[in-house]
Amino acid sequence: MQRTEWYRVRANNGKEGWVDRAQMELTLQPDGDEISFEKASIEDFTDAKWETGVLAGDFGGANIISIYGGYSLNPNVSVEVWGSQILGNFSNGWMGSVNVVHEAWPDWRVSPFFTLGAGVIRTEPKSTIIQGEDRTDQIGHVGAGFRIYATRRFLLRAEYKSYVVFTSRDENEEVEEWKVGFAFFF
Repeated sequence: MQRTEWYRVRANNGKEGWVDRAQMELTLQPDGDEISFEKASIEDFTDAKWETGVLAGDFGGANIISIYGGYSLNPNVSVEVWGSQILGNFSNGWMGSVNVVHEAWPDWRVSPFFTLGAGVIRTEPKSTIIQGEDRTDQIGHVGAGFRIYATRRFLLRAEYKSYVVFTSRDENEEVEEWKVGFAFFF
């Protein structure tokens, strides 16, 4: 069994314990060869098919917490599904979206990307005197950001998105979002 850099081992006498990767690599196989363990590297960052993460930031003055999962179609293009909780002073809400992400230089340690997507947002006003009208609207967005390879299978992610909320009223709303967080790839 493995947990990050630690391995669970069992001796012939039945005792069990945890050993660090560096210690395990000092042992020899029965034929005398050294043991080597696969370790995630920056090449795995470039070639990873799946990614998931958590980000937090500002959505038009409200706090936003988001989770996402993505699948890489090729080294430059991936598809992501997002779910977000919006917590504001005057209203709360949630948002779901599907995005297409393009990375021009996926093999760089700090990899810039551009995103385009659409989804739905639900706003629930916090009115106490008069019952507020709940709203569910469609959204579209464009954005840019950076994926930064940190270590092993972890990365840092920072992004900016500009949203258009297609309301049922006569004018649409424009909202800016800034988020930062961490993710892991596999």
